[in-house]
Amino acid sequence: MKTFKYISFLLLIAIIGTSIYIAVQPNEFSFSRSRVIQAPVSVLFNKVNDFKNWPEFSPWMEQEPDAKLTYGEKTVGVGAHYSWNGAVLGEGSMKTLAANDNQFISQLISFIKPFKLESDIQWDFEPTEEGTKVTWSMAGKQDFMTKMYTVFSGTIEKNTAPDFERGLFKLDSTVIADMKKYSITVSGITEHGGGYYLYTTTSSKINEVSSTIADMLPKITKYAQENNIAMAGAPFVSYITWDEQNNATIFSVCVPTTDRVITTDSNVLTGELPAFRAVKTTLKGNYTNLKEAWDVASDYIPKNGLEFADDGPMLEVYITDQTLYPNPADWVTDIYIAVK
Repeated sequence: MKTFKYISFLLLIAIIGTSIYIAVQPNEFSFSRSRVIQAPVSVLFNKVNDFKNWPEFSPWMEQEPDAKLTYGEKTVGVGAHYSWNGAVLGEGSMKTLAANDNQFISQLISFIKPFKLESDIQWDFEPTEEGTKVTWSMAGKQDFMTKMYTVFSGTIEKNTAPDFERGLFKLDSTVIADMKKYSITVSGITEHGGGYYLYTTTSSKINEVSSTIADMLPKITKYAQENNIAMAGAPFVSYITWDEQNNATIFSVCVPTTDRVITTDSNVLTGELPAFRAVKTTLKGNYTNLKEAWDVASDYIPKNGLEFADDGPMLEVYITDQTLYPNPADWVTDIYIAVK
C-alpha cells in the first residue's frame, strides 16, 4: 500500500510539474519564411490573392489532393473565403481580411480539426533588384491545449515552417511556369490597312535587337506624347533587312499616327505605309518566343503556295502594353509578312 501511495504521489507531482511547464510556455507564437522570386510583384500578388489558385502551390494539397475544397462566393481580395475538409488535412477555413495591391495580404486561418486554433496569416511583397521578395508569416495565441500539443509534438514553427518553405518553392515554380506559357497562331491572309507613322531607324546586331527596341520604343512614344500627337494604334517595328549570316539587321521603330506629322526632331521622321496583302501570325507570350513565331510565319508562306512580296513590309506589332500586362504570358504580338 505504501508503494502504491508513493507511486501515486510521484505521478501527481509529475502531472503538476508537467502542467506548470506547459502553462509557462509562450502565450503567443510567430514565424515567417521568405523567398526571392524572379517575377513581377503584381503577378505574384494576383496569384496569391485568389484562393482558387492556392491548390497550385499549397504544400498541404500535396499531402491530400482529394481533400474537399469549398469556395465562398468571393475568392479574390478582401472578403474572399474558402474551406477544406479531409482525412489528412482535417477541417478548417481561411478568409482574407485586408489587402493592398502589390504590397500585402492579411488573412485569418481557422483550424477546426484535429484541434481548434485561429492564427493570422500575412503575405508581404517587396520588389528587389533580383525579383520580388515574398514573405509568408503566421502568428497567433496559444491556449493550454495548444501549448500541450507543442510540448509533445514540437513548436508550431517547427511543424509548419517547412510547409511554408515548400509552398514558397511551389509558388516560385508555378509562377515561372505560367510566365513561360505561349502560343503561336497563323491567321492566314489578311489586308493590312497601312497608314502614317512616326519612326526612327537604326542598325543592330541580331542578338541585340530586343535590347535596342526596348531602348528606342519609349523614346519615340515619349516624343509623340510630348508633342500631343495622336497615336492611331499599337507601336510596331518594321524590319528593312535581316542578314543572319553577318548577324546584322536594319529596322525602324514606329508609332502609327492619324495624320501626316511634320516632326521637329531630325531623328524622328514621318512615313506612310501603303496598304498591303499579308500573312498574319499572332504570338501570345514572351518576346523571347518571337524568333519561333517568325519561323512559323515564314514556313507557312511556301507551304501554302504563297510567295513573299519583293521588298514587302515585315512588321512586328506590339498589341499589349507591358505596364498594364506584367505577365509575359499575356503579351500579344502580331506579325505581318507581305505576300504577292
